[in-house]
Amino acid sequence: MDTSTVVLVTLIVYKLLLIGIGLLASRKTHGHEDFFLAGRGLGPWVAALSANASTSSAWVLLGISGAAYNWGWSAFWIFPGGVLGYFINWLLVAPRLRVMSRERGSITVTDFLTDREAPLQKAVIATASAVVLFSFTFYVAAQFQGAGKSFQSVFGMSLQGSVLLGAAIIVFYTMVGGFWAVSLTDTLQGAVMFVTAVLLPIGALAAVGGPMDLIDKMNGITAGGFNAWDRNLSLPAMLGFIGGMMGIGIGAPGQPHVLNRFMAMRDEQAVRQGQVIAIGWAVLVYGGMMILGWCARVLYPVAGDGEAILFTAATDLFPPVLGGVMVAAVLSASMSTADSQLLTAASCITNDLMRGKRHKLWQSRLVVLLLSLASALLAIFGSQEIFGRVLFAWSALGAVFGPPLLVTLFWGRVPYRVTLASMIIGFSWVVIAHSTSVKGTMLEAGLPFLFCLGLCRLLTPKEDSRKPA
Repeated sequence: MDTSTVVLVTLIVYKLLLIGIGLLASRKTHGHEDFFLAGRGLGPWVAALSANASTSSAWVLLGISGAAYNWGWSAFWIFPGGVLGYFINWLLVAPRLRVMSRERGSITVTDFLTDREAPLQKAVIATASAVVLFSFTFYVAAQFQGAGKSFQSVFGMSLQGSVLLGAAIIVFYTMVGGFWAVSLTDTLQGAVMFVTAVLLPIGALAAVGGPMDLIDKMNGITAGGFNAWDRNLSLPAMLGFIGGMMGIGIGAPGQPHVLNRFMAMRDEQAVRQGQVIAIGWAVLVYGGMMILGWCARVLYPVAGDGEAILFTAATDLFPPVLGGVMVAAVLSASMSTADSQLLTAASCITNDLMRGKRHKLWQSRLVVLLLSLASALLAIFGSQEIFGRVLFAWSALGAVFGPPLLVTLFWGRVPYRVTLASMIIGFSWVVIAHSTSVKGTMLEAGLPFLFCLGLCRLLTPKEDSRKPA
């Protein structure tokens, strides 16, 4: 049995499993809170693995390995930048947000930030919802793009067909099972990603000859203007690049699809156990994908698309059955991470914008369908780069939601006028930076967040009781 056949069979089995999970989860989905927060009953493994998978699928598996392949040693800075976000989220944000969101009855992050009546409440909600919908269109498109590259690499399918196939399956189980289905399927994908991120780098490193041979051979590559150390950037440009990579972690507290997992966790013990699982997972997966990219640069120096190098390595370094299973599983993970973003976008419409009005589950499911269609079209006709698209969406969400959330958790309720100003400034700054030559530097990924954090902190009165009960 050849690799393509193994991949096809595994894909069919895996997708049937995802659909089955969606159908089973539908039995637990009886109302609004079940659909969006799984009844606030997530345990540590489901919360940790599903939160990690929802932020780290296509862009970590394909984007980071591709960045390491294209950028050489300078891609190392993605590691501390990315892992920093897990420390911030799990050690600082998760414990307080779980308790305070439950006390306020919040279902979404916007809910949490706008839980009291005031003249500017609706303006804040509308701004937050618009940012979520705009950013998640790009975010989901990046996941669909990862699926497209996967199918193209393995089967030679057209981009249009592969994107539409993956989108159809995701839409089905997300619409049927809601948050339970998304969390359970993302847990499965998080486990698959972990196994892949361990096995593939080990196989690639063995093929290169070991760590020392990897260092020597990487430093010796000069073809095509490749520079293993600084990407041929000037010192100021390199410092800006490093700052931008560190800014990835800074933006982590502003990702609504991750924060929802913290709000859905069942108790304090689940949070403590989830901290160990999530951070350990991040260290191994991020590190593994960088090692894979560096090894692939030595093994396959003339690959056409660095962001598809994972599939080349999997099919070349492992027996057909094992390599095929690995490719199929990673392919499914890349396709299915979009589910969390779709569900969060649906919640911002039916829970936030329609606050105080009667709404039904079919309205949330309609939003999932429409956003999937828009994202699929962007994946087909837009830019083909995964890493840059995700970095933009990540930075925008981080600058908009992260500052008021952190100040609310640790200092006091941010006045609505300050929240609104911070959201507009943060989003506008990221959009402008992304459209100029400073794209991908700290001016896009870090400084907007830090500026808005300072603004919210300085203009927010101190509250005495900030510790969760």
